[in-house]
Amino acid sequence: MATTLTLKSGTSWAEAWQRCLTVAPEAFRDDRVLNLWNSTWQADGRALPATSPVDGSPIAGPPRLDPATAHQAVRASLDQHRAWRHIPLEERRARVAATLDALTQHRELLALLLVWEIGKPWRLARADVDRAIDGVRWYVDGIEPMVAGRAPLDGPVSNIASWNYPMSVLVHAVLVQALAGNAVIAKTPTDGGVACLTLACALAAREGIPVTLVSGSGGELSQALVRAPEIGCVSFVGGRDTGAAVATAVADLGKRHVLEQEGLNTWGIWNYTDWDALTAVIPKLFDYGKQRCTAYPRFVVQRELFDEFLAAYLPAVRTLRVGHPLAVDKRDAPYPQLDFGPLINAAKAKELQDQVAEAIDRGAVPLHRGKPTEARFLPGQDTSAYVQPVTLLNPPPSSPLHHAEPFGPVDTIVLVDTEAELLAAMNASNGALVATLSTDDRATYDRLAPQIRAFKVGHGTPRSRGDRDELFGGFGASWRGAFVGGELLVRAVTQGPAGERLPGNFPDYHLMS
Repeated sequence: MATTLTLKSGTSWAEAWQRCLTVAPEAFRDDRVLNLWNSTWQADGRALPATSPVDGSPIAGPPRLDPATAHQAVRASLDQHRAWRHIPLEERRARVAATLDALTQHRELLALLLVWEIGKPWRLARADVDRAIDGVRWYVDGIEPMVAGRAPLDGPVSNIASWNYPMSVLVHAVLVQALAGNAVIAKTPTDGGVACLTLACALAAREGIPVTLVSGSGGELSQALVRAPEIGCVSFVGGRDTGAAVATAVADLGKRHVLEQEGLNTWGIWNYTDWDALTAVIPKLFDYGKQRCTAYPRFVVQRELFDEFLAAYLPAVRTLRVGHPLAVDKRDAPYPQLDFGPLINAAKAKELQDQVAEAIDRGAVPLHRGKPTEARFLPGQDTSAYVQPVTLLNPPPSSPLHHAEPFGPVDTIVLVDTEAELLAAMNASNGALVATLSTDDRATYDRLAPQIRAFKVGHGTPRSRGDRDELFGGFGASWRGAFVGGELLVRAVTQGPAGERLPGNFPDYHLMS
């Protein structure tokens, strides 16, 4: 008889919220979070209702500011910036280090908030928090040579990021930007993460970090957060449609910018025999339901190897563990070991399911579809944000799954017969962040890899955004502006010698190093 699952002890949203009220009472109210600007927590903005993707239950929503108030917040941030840029480096280091100590002290709560707000399984939520802390500590330890001969920007850095990595992308960037001498502004993602970001910013603000945290519609706030003359740099992580609008604005204004956008990351299979290695990596590629900018949703496979590919792929994809991230057999049991939980919301789940159904209706061949009955859910819970893993062969050109990143647990496979077809299929989205080519022959890899339009190309292994000194950027439409990672992140948000050209992808030049 199957065991009836229950919620792990001490992990309810109500308990997490109460802990937030205890840890940072200045930033939380009984029924809402606050915005942080002008060094003060403000009970402004219309708090929107929100639900957890985990089970559809109510959670705190973002308090959306109006454009006029957002402009006030930006002007106040400029005042902070003008004071902070003169704070000695050693004091900035001490304050950022103290912030990291506070984040470490509350890492379990930050991770639990990520579970409820954006549906991350516990293992991945903890990793998101730890990567932020460890990554910024690397900069604290080595910042002196990175800022030698450089100065902070003329205005604060405005950060607009997607919801999927609030800590290891957004908080990480904010703290490094502050360490480099800039005041920082962060907009909470509309789709989730507001409580986690509020707690993190509260801990930073206590240590004197000049951080502004605001919520609102990207369209309504872009005039303040992107176009305002006070802004020294715009850092954006998100989709191509929104990113294109931001890119147009910063290009018109000649403003410093870092714009990370999506691309269709591909994995090519050509003259390959190490199938055990591929089988081992397949489940890892489904971490967080492929809701990552460096996920691999497309396999481009040499036709004559297709049978061997399937023999390696299908057993691996059938092992995927999906379900409620906090559902356990007994209340005191360890957190469940899952590959992914829900998508970010029920609307995204329905959109993806509709795209899959339409692709099949137009000729795609379903090779694998996970069974909802095998997922781990609480009795009677809302499961509308969950999508089981799907693998489709040859999605039709009319389908979004053919040319765009699904941002969900859907793999598509395209078969090719020649190297030219392989490269064309791997470059389908005019630029990507990462790609991988699995081939036994190193010479073949060395010849083909430079023709793949991705910033990082792995040889039989997945590539990631990277940490510490690993650079990151994108080719084609997947990236605009300065590259980041390692020293380049600091260079992107500081001023160097006159006439300096930053490594990056700019309208008038592309510079790799």
